[in-house]
Amino acid sequence: MAEPLVDLRGRSCLVTGAASGIGRATAELLVRLGAQVVAADVDADGLARLTARTAMREDAPGDAGGEVVTLVCDVTVPEDVRRMVDQAVTRFGRLDVAVANAGILPLSDLAETSPEDWDKVMAVDGKGMFLTCKYAIEAMAGQPRGGAVVCVSSISGLAGQARQAAYGPAKFVASGLTMHLAVEWADRGIRVNAVAPGTITTERVQALQDEPGGPEYLDVMARSHPLGRLGEPEEVARAIAFLASDAASFITGVVLPVDGGYLAR
Repeated sequence: MAEPLVDLRGRSCLVTGAASGIGRATAELLVRLGAQVVAADVDADGLARLTARTAMREDAPGDAGGEVVTLVCDVTVPEDVRRMVDQAVTRFGRLDVAVANAGILPLSDLAETSPEDWDKVMAVDGKGMFLTCKYAIEAMAGQPRGGAVVCVSSISGLAGQARQAAYGPAKFVASGLTMHLAVEWADRGIRVNAVAPGTITTERVQALQDEPGGPEYLDVMARSHPLGRLGEPEEVARAIAFLASDAASFITGVVLPVDGGYLAR
């Protein structure tokens, strides 16, 4: 039997924002592919649900026997992020993969966005991305085989969108970090890539149905994706797993759209 294209058996990974959405789908997929995963989030209840969901899948066909350890972590706090990285290194002996996914998604235009809103989004989506990359790469830099970092950016981190006055610029941070860090750390065997999801049916996006302007926004976004629908978290998770694996061994500095053709219009 041929080896699977994406094989993460025995790899030590961490995933931020793992309690829901793309982060949860990614953590679950990495475990199914055989990885040992530290799943971090500020949502303790969501992490408990992740643990339960993962346990239910252990005997599913195709499961490669990975495991998940959960950790409550606020990515805006340097000490929390250091502790998250240390947990992976201590528990599994090293850190092979870091998925910097944690983020918040407000829906507001410039007039509606307060300075406090801006600071909050930049703290999580910007500073949190930076801290995760910083401490993960520092751990990887001393390892013979280096490692792989995957940042979760957005179509809003590659092109302009209305009503994303804070979120969009924060996601440009993710795209920019990816390209700069890829160049900076390539000689240490560390690859840094990103995915740029289109509109994905995460819990946060589903909640927009109940917010002012949300239903109209979602209708426009569904029609704006040439494939004619919104994406699923698992579809983004598969792209992340590929970039994290040796199947992508000559890929670094890429921001990969997973967007149903949105950016190709």
